[in-house]
Amino acid sequence: MSIDKEIDQLESEDDLFEHYNFVVDKGQQLMRIDLYLLLKISNTSRSRIQTGILAGSVRVNGNLIKSNYKVKPLDIISVSFAQPPRDTDVLAEDIALNIIYEDTDILLVNKSPGMVVHPAHGNWNGTLVNGLLYHCQQLPGSTNIRPGLVHRIDKDTSGLLVVAKSEFALTYLAKQFFDHTIERTYFAILWGVPKELKGTLRGNITRSPKDRKIMTILPESNEVGKLAITHYEVIETFGFCSLVKFNLETGRTHQIRAHAQSMGHPLISDASYGGDKIRFMSTMSNFKQFVDNMFKICPRQALHAYSLGFEHPTSHEWLQFTSPYPEDFNLLLEKLRNLIKI
Repeated sequence: MSIDKEIDQLESEDDLFEHYNFVVDKGQQLMRIDLYLLLKISNTSRSRIQTGILAGSVRVNGNLIKSNYKVKPLDIISVSFAQPPRDTDVLAEDIALNIIYEDTDILLVNKSPGMVVHPAHGNWNGTLVNGLLYHCQQLPGSTNIRPGLVHRIDKDTSGLLVVAKSEFALTYLAKQFFDHTIERTYFAILWGVPKELKGTLRGNITRSPKDRKIMTILPESNEVGKLAITHYEVIETFGFCSLVKFNLETGRTHQIRAHAQSMGHPLISDASYGGDKIRFMSTMSNFKQFVDNMFKICPRQALHAYSLGFEHPTSHEWLQFTSPYPEDFNLLLEKLRNLIKI
């Protein structure tokens, strides 16, 4: 079995379980474990917890326990429930959304950094989808955890997302994404300056065999992975880093972040891909302090989904939207621009 298929198989098996780990507080009073977990785990029931305990899905300090076990301070509790709850029952929540356009077929959201797009293990609440369901009441595909979504961006990436409000719009937009006719422009702040100031990055992208949470780029001739194509252009340079525009031809998981790393120029503050450390030096005084301040200003990967263009599902008009840089990205850019004026 190839690494790629083996990883996919492991992922599908992991999806059968919902994992939790708790360390009981020092001041915790004695309490039955089923009641304790009911307080700790959202969107569950006492009967489901008791069933899990009977099935051996709950351990305390590595040991199986009964429902009447009383938790004690510093107990270590691990839970792995089969068939995670709410796979097909996502709750609507009154969450403030920055909707920049809406009609009967679609809506455009300017997502803030830090917001998870759709529910998943460990993030069943507070996501963009939870807020969309409250706003729209009903979305196509509402029986799954990604209603209305035809694409997504990472939690710590800011910018534009289009959402379908009808089954027809969902299908119509999905076809455009499949055919790569959607226009998607991102801006990122990278470590260093690419040798070629403009070009196209190609390669097969797949999950890293060393860390399944990140992606790696392989030669296009490799049988493993899916083809990822990214066009880039350096817009501004600041010596030890640069502002780069990216246009996606394909839309793979972490595509820009992995392609930037493959060039040797990871995104500023991108901890997953090595961008949270100094990668290129400068002769300026107090350089380390300057970089530490950069990380504080923008503590997440410096990546923003700036523009999105597509054909409207019913009017067939070409729509083009842009989103200004969010505050953290803009402040970082201003800091770098002021630096080169010195």
